Amino acid sequence: MKRKLKFAMLAALVATVALPLAAQTGKVYRDGNYWVEEITGTLSGARSLRVRTDAGSVNVQGGAQQGFTYKVRKRVRSDSEESARRELAGFRITAAIRSGAAVLEGGAERRNYRNFSVDFTVNTPRELESVKAETEGGSIAVRNIAGRVNAASGGGSVSLSDITGPVTAETGGGSVEVTNGAGELNLHTGGGSIKINAAKGKVSAETGGGSISVGGSHEAVMVQTGGGSIDVQNCGGDVRASTGGGSVEVGEVGGRADLQSGGGSIRLASAKGPVTASTGGGTIQLYKLMNGARAESGAGSITAEFLSVNTDSTLETSVGDVIVYIGPNARVTVKASVEMANGHKIRSDFSELKISSEGGEWGPRNYFAQGSLNGGGPVLRVRTTSGNIEFRRASK
Repeated sequence: MKRKLKFAMLAALVATVALPLAAQTGKVYRDGNYWVEEITGTLSGARSLRVRTDAGSVNVQGGAQQGFTYKVRKRVRSDSEESARRELAGFRITAAIRSGAAVLEGGAERRNYRNFSVDFTVNTPRELESVKAETEGGSIAVRNIAGRVNAASGGGSVSLSDITGPVTAETGGGSVEVTNGAGELNLHTGGGSIKINAAKGKVSAETGGGSISVGGSHEAVMVQTGGGSIDVQNCGGDVRASTGGGSVEVGEVGGRADLQSGGGSIRLASAKGPVTASTGGGTIQLYKLMNGARAESGAGSITAEFLSVNTDSTLETSVGDVIVYIGPNARVTVKASVEMANGHKIRSDFSELKISSEGGEWGPRNYFAQGSLNGGGPVLRVRTTSGNIEFRRASK
């Protein structure tokens, strides 16, 4: 009796697992010079989704539905239906419920995809705990998911939108784009561009050489590229941006800003925290500084606007002019110098700054400026080897 009961329970379990597979259907038809096999099916009773394929694109769309529906389209170029069916059968599709997850997989018997392509489309409930999508070469798109998302492609693009949970996305060389990401973002590409249209959580993005664009984030942003440009519009927390040679442009920053370029220009709209900016040869423009700055350029000009200064600051360039705007509430003690002036000078809107020079009529002449502005405060050191220095009054 016990043996019969165990057999009945096992049979019921097998029937439950096999039920989603029984709902799968397929058809083969011709489309021009290609033969297409279209496989559709349903899965239910899962709180997460995993899609993995040896080749092809993956498209996941969350919605109000209860279960999972999927469509897989395999395409092969062939002169005969018999040959096409053999090729199509060589790329196997499996679908099942495993450990509480809806699993869809595509596997190939061989690695020749020259005349073959495949794409996966999955419609899921929005309220999933997680989505994991992996392909060895195609693109990935995931939209409207409440849980966490993990996307990995061997070289295709990755597009993610309206994701509430944390996101991890990686591709060997394609682009990465995120729109309306509410959770933490960790993005990586071997060489493509990264674009974040809007984010609420922390952002960490890295590319081997493409550009990086962040439309805005409520929390900290850390971005790095081997050589492309960086554009961060607004950030509620700290910003750390580094590029091997491109330009860096950053909007309003609610915390610290650490900006570096191997040779491109740097521009910052405002920062509440301390600022560090360095470039091998480009210009540096820093505006509405509230907590001091340290800026250095190998050969470019520097412009800095201090609305307040709470820590010692330094502005230094080897070749180029330095223009400093001092706000009426910025209490600062200035020490400035121009070395090897050769016609360059120091100019000031402030009578408190005492300007002097050294050197003979025929030899190198150095210029210096020193004084306390608005009552004095932290030290602001300004230096250029060859260029002018100007101190101007900033508007309120």
